[in-house]
Amino acid sequence: MASWTFLTGHARVLLLVAHDPGVRLRDIAASLGITERSAFGIITDLVKAGYVVKEKTGRRNRYHIQAHLPLPEPTSQERTVGEVLALLAGTGPAAACTPAAAAGTPDPGRDGQRTAAETGAGASRRPTPGQPATGERA
Repeated sequence: MASWTFLTGHARVLLLVAHDPGVRLRDIAASLGITERSAFGIITDLVKAGYVVKEKTGRRNRYHIQAHLPLPEPTSQERTVGEVLALLAGTGPAAACTPAAAAGTPDPGRDGQRTAAETGAGASRRPTPGQPATGERA
């Protein structure tokens, strides 16, 4: 297995939050193979930078991604966080991965099927290698 990934921990956390705004730090840590303390640090970084707004709901937190903000990279100022998340999460026109795949974890509970959000709400597209086409069973 590679000792590096294309996506930073911050990008991978954003993908998980985009998929489930009520995700717990414990679940973020387990999905990404990091400690809860690291997950907390990443969320804190994203909140301080303004990319995520944290809302307390009872004893839980909900996170709201500020998708309209530009990426922090100087060479990518024309792209917004939302555009990149849509692409990576499978809701953009050229997307080819699911949030679980981007996080580096399989999603065995769904039997290879994708949600409407992951497939672009019914938009026609080619299946990911190894995945059945929309509407087909493996």
